[in-house]
Amino acid sequence: MDFSRLQVSSKIGDDWVYPQPACLNFGWLEVDRDPAHRIYWEEYGNPAGEPVMFLHGGPGGACAPAMARFFDPKRYRVILFDQRGCGKSEPNVASAGPAVALAKNTTADLIGDIEKLRDHLTITGAMHVFGGSWGSTLAMAYAIQHPAHCASLILRGIFLGAAEDLDYLYQGNAATWATDPYGLTAPGAYIKYPEEWAALLNVLTPAERSDVMASYKAIFDRVPTSAADKARQMEAAVTWSLWEGVISNMIPEAAATGKFGEANFALCFAQIEAHYFANELFIPAGHFFDHIGVLAAIPIHIVHGRFDEVCPLTQASRLVAALRAAGAGPLSYVVTNAGHSAMERENALALTAVMDGLAPLDRT
Repeated sequence: MDFSRLQVSSKIGDDWVYPQPACLNFGWLEVDRDPAHRIYWEEYGNPAGEPVMFLHGGPGGACAPAMARFFDPKRYRVILFDQRGCGKSEPNVASAGPAVALAKNTTADLIGDIEKLRDHLTITGAMHVFGGSWGSTLAMAYAIQHPAHCASLILRGIFLGAAEDLDYLYQGNAATWATDPYGLTAPGAYIKYPEEWAALLNVLTPAERSDVMASYKAIFDRVPTSAADKARQMEAAVTWSLWEGVISNMIPEAAATGKFGEANFALCFAQIEAHYFANELFIPAGHFFDHIGVLAAIPIHIVHGRFDEVCPLTQASRLVAALRAAGAGPLSYVVTNAGHSAMERENALALTAVMDGLAPLDRT
């Protein structure tokens, strides 16, 4: 049997509109003391162009140069930065440990960091704020606090962070999985990714599966006293990271896991996510809907994959309905034939089309 003609990837590949731009500038900015958090940033594109603040996902996902390829390098000045505790920012969870790197690491801290980075890079006036997944969450939280600094919000893979959204991703049928692994006892991403789900749950005992996120966080919070403890923490971090990384693509690529299978990335990604999820993202329940009028006054563009299993389309649907009820739906709402990742071909092309189609920013 010859299956060679079947589609094996849903990623962008060679179809990018713009080539990889060179990094114009980079550095570290101290944003806090005790611990002395220093965020790493990079600048791409046109130094005199319309500013774009890129907010990565996770939390803990860090940035990569390819994230600058959504933007016309002649038009935009693109700022990428690694949020507290991850990537090249310091202290890093993988190297300094969670006790240090997760101190003073909340949504409010990250919003403050965006403001400090704006000032450091002499960004005046409004800027485009571009975020996907957790980056969409942070973008909206930032916009509610600093609406005058947002010329537009470009959001991909809307993540509202409600309990039901997290349960869909991390709880599913876990409580009954040991006796009924294929039972559709609750909604969840496990339905489409049973093998990856099994790997996530096999790290835990049957008792621990009653609350998957809390049990993983307990593993991360334990101070290791033996090589076995350290090995279990590493296994848990990599498994958590791979679960989310692999299912981010409509066509999972188990043999090409990229950064999600790397130990240092996984230690940051898993532990920062668990920290934020255990604290309800450090955002009050219903925050976005309580301030929907503020968001509705900002031009918003949304791209969301129809087959997104990390942040199901219902999250975008809830947000769009609320914006429309407030009297100003998104200027564009594109539902793509794609999964969650920004690097899915259809998502990447749609995001680039949105950026190419924005009205020029009046900077007078």
